[in-house]
Amino acid sequence: MITEFTPLTSLFGGMMVGLAAVLLMALHGRILGATGIVGGLLRFDNASDWVFRAALLLGMLAAPSALLLLTGSVPAIDIPVSTPMIVLSGVVVGLGTFFGGGCTSGHGICGNARFSRRSITATITFMIGAFVSVFVIRHLIGA
Repeated sequence: MITEFTPLTSLFGGMMVGLAAVLLMALHGRILGATGIVGGLLRFDNASDWVFRAALLLGMLAAPSALLLLTGSVPAIDIPVSTPMIVLSGVVVGLGTFFGGGCTSGHGICGNARFSRRSITATITFMIGAFVSVFVIRHLIGA
């Protein structure tokens, strides 16, 4: 199986996410946890909080649109698994973020930067789960 190795693009993307997390914390006192932000859109009890979450989500969606406008194309995304497998993966990740009390952005970026023991434990668990999943899918199942 061929995998793409893009260290410079990955470094730049990581720096952008890190900068966004730092600016959100510095300017608004908020943690950049993507699943918590999106999940909060389902609650309508605080109008200003809902607008903040919607604006953040729209900003995340605007970046690919801006790239398309600037360059005329977007990077090709090749997903080498079936749609049911993508849906199943989404459900598993959703359950993990629910039971883990957050996602990789909240725990992995913001929590680890604050030396949160809970976030460090969650991130180690995410990584072990990822290693095991890749090993099983690539070497045991052979997909």
